[in-house]
Amino acid sequence: MKNRVIIGAGGAGLVAALSAHESGAKVTIITKEYPTRSQTCMAQGGINAALSNVDEDSAELHVQNTLKSAHFLADYEAVNFLCKSAPEAIAWLDSIGVPFSRTKDGKIAQRKLGGASASRACYAQDYTGLKILHTLYDRCVAGGIEFLNERYLLDFITYDNHNKKSVCGVSVLNKRSGEVELIQSCSVIVATGGYSRVFHNYSTNSVASCGDGIAAALRAGARASDLEFIQFHPTALKGSSILMSESARGAGGYLLNSKGERFINELAPRDEVSRAIYDEMSKGESIFLDIRHLGSEFIEKELPQEAKLSKLYENIDPALELIPIKPAAHYTMGGIDVNNRSLTNIEGLFAAGECANHRVHGANRLGGNSLLEIVVFGKVAGESAAKFAKESDFDTDIKEYKEPHVESLELVKSYTNEINFYEKYSELAKLFYLHVGIKRDKESLHKVLKSVKEIKQSIHKMGVSDKSKKYNTNLIEFLEFKNMLFLSELILLSAIQRDESRGAHFRVDSQMSKKAFDVHTIIDKDGVISYEN
Repeated sequence: MKNRVIIGAGGAGLVAALSAHESGAKVTIITKEYPTRSQTCMAQGGINAALSNVDEDSAELHVQNTLKSAHFLADYEAVNFLCKSAPEAIAWLDSIGVPFSRTKDGKIAQRKLGGASASRACYAQDYTGLKILHTLYDRCVAGGIEFLNERYLLDFITYDNHNKKSVCGVSVLNKRSGEVELIQSCSVIVATGGYSRVFHNYSTNSVASCGDGIAAALRAGARASDLEFIQFHPTALKGSSILMSESARGAGGYLLNSKGERFINELAPRDEVSRAIYDEMSKGESIFLDIRHLGSEFIEKELPQEAKLSKLYENIDPALELIPIKPAAHYTMGGIDVNNRSLTNIEGLFAAGECANHRVHGANRLGGNSLLEIVVFGKVAGESAAKFAKESDFDTDIKEYKEPHVESLELVKSYTNEINFYEKYSELAKLFYLHVGIKRDKESLHKVLKSVKEIKQSIHKMGVSDKSKKYNTNLIEFLEFKNMLFLSELILLSAIQRDESRGAHFRVDSQMSKKAFDVHTIIDKDGVISYEN
C-alpha cells in the first residue's frame, strides 16, 4: 500500500485523516506540537447547519447569509456545497460521539451568531471546537492512524512529472532530536492552519498559527489567494487578546462604550462590529462586553469557558462586572488556492482548513462556518488524496533531497545574531495592527511594506543564539518568523493592489466596493499578482 502524509493535526487534518483511512489509505499525521493543542480547540461559538431545531431555517438561507457576509466574493457553487452538506456533517459528528448541547426534547441545541438569519450554530456549551477536536482525535487513535508529533515542517519535496510539478514527500525537523527527516508520499494534505500570528499578541490565535504550510506550499510552486482578507474578531479580552466568542452576544450580550451606551447591532457581521468598535476606540472610548443581565446560572451553564477566561485573565466576574474587550486578528480568509477537490496546482498536493482557500468565506467569514468547513472540505481532501495515491505510480527514493535541507538549517545557524528577531517580530506586529488591521490606506501599507523589506534584507544579521540540536525552540521560532515575514510581504502587496473596500479589507482612502474587484487575488512566491473570478 502506498504511503500518505497529512500535515497538521487540527480539525481539518484529523477529518481528512479519517476520510483517507476509511478510503483504504495508509495515513500518517505530522504535527508541530500535539493534536489536542491545535487551533481548532479554541473555537467556542458553534458549527453551522440549517437543522431547524430552534428556528425555521433552510440551506438556502444559510447560503444567502454566507454570500452576504462574504461581500459576494465567495464562489456560489462552493458555498452551496458547504451549506447543503452541513446537516450530514453534523449527523456524522453526532454519530462519532461529539457531545453537543441538547434542547429539552433531546435535539441538538442551536444558537444564533452574527450575520445569521436563524439560530443555526450547533454547540457544546462554549467548548465546541475542543469537543469536536478531541472526539476526532479519539477516533483517529482508535483507528490506528499513525501520529508523528513535534515535527516542524520545512518544505514539500516535488519532482518534475512530464512537465508537471508533483509532490513526493515532505522534509521536517524533528524537534526532539534536531535531525532533518524526509517522509515519502505521493499525496500530501496541507492542514496547518492560518497566518493570524503575523499580528503576534494582537491575535486570538495560538502561537502555532504562523502560516508555515502556506509559506512552504508557495515555495514549492503553489498559488495563494485572497491573502489581504484578515478577519478581526470584535471581542477579544483587552489585556491578552484571548477570544470571547460570539456565543455571548448570541445569547443576548451587549457591547457598551465607557458611557454605558450601545453603539452597534451586536449580531451584525464581524467586519461591521469590529469597525464600529475601532471607531469608538478612536474617540478614546473603552469598550466592554456586558453579559451581567443573563444571570450567573445561565453563564455557568452555557458560557462556562468565557466566565473562566474572564476571571483568569482580566480578574473579572462577568456575572457582576463588565468585560473589557478589543478587536483582534482572528481568522485568515486567504490561503493556498485549491479547486473543488481541495487540490492545489501541484499534483498530489491538497489543502484543507484555514490554510486553504476553497473560496467559501470571500471577504468576511460568517461565524460558525469555519468548523463546518473543516468537516466538509476535510472529508473532500481525504477522499481526493486517497484516490490520487491509489492511482499514482511514483515510487522513487527521495534520500537525495535531504542534504539541501540540512545545509539550509546550518546556514541559519551561521547568521551573526546581531539583531534580536523577537524584537523585530514585535515591531512588525504592531505596525500590522495599526496599519494593516481593521482600517488601512495605501500610504501606510507602502510604509509597512518598506519596513518588511528592510527586515528581510537584514535577516542574515538575526538568526539564533541557541546552536544546540535537541528541542531548539529558538531555531523553530526563527523559522516561523521567516515564514511570517515572507507572507507579510505578500499580504501587503495584495492589500495595496486591491484599491477598494470589501469586508475585512477596509481602505480609508477607497471606501466603496468596486465592480472591477469582484475577483479573487492570486499571488505566487515572487509576489506576482493576477485576478480570477
